[in-house]
Amino acid sequence: MNIRLKVNPIACTGYGICAELLPELIDLDEWGYPIINPDPIPSSLQALARRAVTDCPALALRLQRDEK
Repeated sequence: MNIRLKVNPIACTGYGICAELLPELIDLDEWGYPIINPDPIPSSLQALARRAVTDCPALALRLQRDEK
């Protein structure tokens, strides 16, 4: 089952902690807001993705399972 990282752009306040915790999947735009890689999260990075979701101060990140 594929898991993807999603961001709520309304809730995000641009702290950038997610990109520090998961630079393999998250870049920051010129204003410091995350640009999320839309591909499924490799199993080797899923624990780090969960940590990024948990540590987001704005609670703007979530993990989403593909419906298949």
